Amino acid sequence: MVKIKFPDGGVKEFESGVTGLEIAQSISPKLAKEVLSISVNGEIWDLTRGIFQDAEIKLFTWEDEEGRHAFWHSSAHLMAEALQQLYPNTKFGIGPAIENGFYYDVEPGEGVVLTDKDLENIEKKMLELAREKQVFARIDVSKKEALEHFNSIHENYKVELINDLEDGKITYYKQGTFTDLCRGPHLPDTSYIKAIKLTSLAGAYWRGNVHNKMLTRIYGITFPKQKMLDEWLVLMEEAKQRDHRKVGKEMELFTFSQEVGAGLPLWLPKGAMLRDRLEAFLRKVQKKYGYQQVITPHIGNVNLYKTSGHFQKYGKDSFQVITTPQEGEEFMLKPMNCPHHCEVYKFKPRSYKDLPLRFAEFGTVYRYEQSGELHGLTRVRGFTQDDAHLFCTPDQLKEEFMKVIDIIFIIFKALNFTEFTAQVSLRDPNDKDKYIGSDENWEKAERAIVEAAEEKGLKTIVELGEAAFYGPKLDFMVKDAIGRKWQLGTIQVDYNLPERFQLEYTGADNQKHRPVMIHRAPFGSMERFVAVLIEHTGGKFPLWLTPDQVVVMTVSEKSNEYAQNVLNLLNNSDIRTVLDDRNEKIGRKIRDNELKKIPYLLVVGENEAKEKRVSVRRQGQGDMGSMTVDEFIEMIHKEVDEQLKSIYNE
Repeated sequence: MVKIKFPDGGVKEFESGVTGLEIAQSISPKLAKEVLSISVNGEIWDLTRGIFQDAEIKLFTWEDEEGRHAFWHSSAHLMAEALQQLYPNTKFGIGPAIENGFYYDVEPGEGVVLTDKDLENIEKKMLELAREKQVFARIDVSKKEALEHFNSIHENYKVELINDLEDGKITYYKQGTFTDLCRGPHLPDTSYIKAIKLTSLAGAYWRGNVHNKMLTRIYGITFPKQKMLDEWLVLMEEAKQRDHRKVGKEMELFTFSQEVGAGLPLWLPKGAMLRDRLEAFLRKVQKKYGYQQVITPHIGNVNLYKTSGHFQKYGKDSFQVITTPQEGEEFMLKPMNCPHHCEVYKFKPRSYKDLPLRFAEFGTVYRYEQSGELHGLTRVRGFTQDDAHLFCTPDQLKEEFMKVIDIIFIIFKALNFTEFTAQVSLRDPNDKDKYIGSDENWEKAERAIVEAAEEKGLKTIVELGEAAFYGPKLDFMVKDAIGRKWQLGTIQVDYNLPERFQLEYTGADNQKHRPVMIHRAPFGSMERFVAVLIEHTGGKFPLWLTPDQVVVMTVSEKSNEYAQNVLNLLNNSDIRTVLDDRNEKIGRKIRDNELKKIPYLLVVGENEAKEKRVSVRRQGQGDMGSMTVDEFIEMIHKEVDEQLKSIYNE
């Protein structure tokens, strides 16, 4: 017998060799139908794998990330089997589950070029195979056996992967006619997969190396019910309508130019206005929390980044070094703001009485992203971070960290991000070479983050190996209006850069001490934050933030003079207003300005001009009736004031 401990602390005995599926069946037949994977002593397993020793378990369904991972990983194998049957000469790279679905990198046989038209046939074959209820069988093999097998069928990509693996830890998974090198876990069989959509094709270099062969990457998503796929397709259509690249163009917020360079956004006047208001909002919050603004250059001497460690860690991902006419003098486009802020700290001697010091900057940095990875504002080569670096004593660390969390809460409230999870990103204990600094400092930093998150009552998940190279961090994972997750806002604790830059303060004991450094960027980058904000709101920003709050539209040219007077009155009352006096029908003007997401639309014709009134429409709500200009101004100011008072708790 084995003792199985459940998440609620309960313990139950089962016969040795019991499977997760059998445990689920013992709880309820309904659960047995819904469970997809199991964790055994913290390791994710197949439901059909026997348990031969006492263990702590947790069962995962579709509602759990671990359950969906097994479902989509199995779906990747199912797609590979379909490809193998349709295109027998296909060679296979890797096929993982991802956040929303799965992909497989493949090399189709000679002369085969897969296109979007082929995806439907692959889907049909997958459904046909799924209905066969093929069992996913786990098979332990030696490294020698694995190499012999995949060499015999000329799967060179699998052979390369096997050569990197440790003997004794290699497994196959087999379903139907397809055998793959894989750690799992997988579903019990293919019949769980009821609905399939292959979404796109892309090119992908083998193992992400531009010097390797370009493979074909096929993306897909699957569900246990057709209804779920139908709902997902509706959601994807909504996502298309909210795409920040589409909405940004319609609202005239930003653009890109190949003449300027890929990944280098150009902010148009309305986009610049939006950014300015976001920056002003954060500056006001930061002033309340004791931050001081600094400005640092767009370039820095290479030695600065060698001291910080960024050159060694990120040199390959940066732009090439800039040389000057002076021999041996080399600069870099700034990849990070923190080394510059360390030098600001070193400007003069510091005392414990000066701390904490909080330096903030909207600092533009540059990193060389591969052209294939660039995507609108979410992945660019030049971006502005809402960066700040706090220097404090070890005793002040937790309090300062918690104050940064408070700032992030203010931002999320202001912009209606109501659902979020905090990810505690820690060092990988099995690969410490990726990081700088002593074990002692890492342990102190990680402990401070965990305790601060607990005291703030944050819903957290812990991810090993996701820390920055110089310290652990707290990342905020936000769910937008249509359920997608984005990483927004980060706070990092760093004992290492103060050591590398020899930062000091004089303590109460009159001795020299090292400050602790906190890196924080609540927005992350202005570019990415604006992209997420556009997609979250669909471009319908809150009134206090939106670039154009009001548009005045003329019914005919006879009311142009009055419309101009209304425009002047509103702009002079600090209401951001534009005029649409085009020679177009009023219906067309309303449709065009609705598309631009302007919150208030004022219609003025001869009657309004005669009566000194305006007809008011609210974006998405329709006609609000007629009112005087003064009444309208009062209404707008009241709405903005209420929004800002709520944000700042005034």
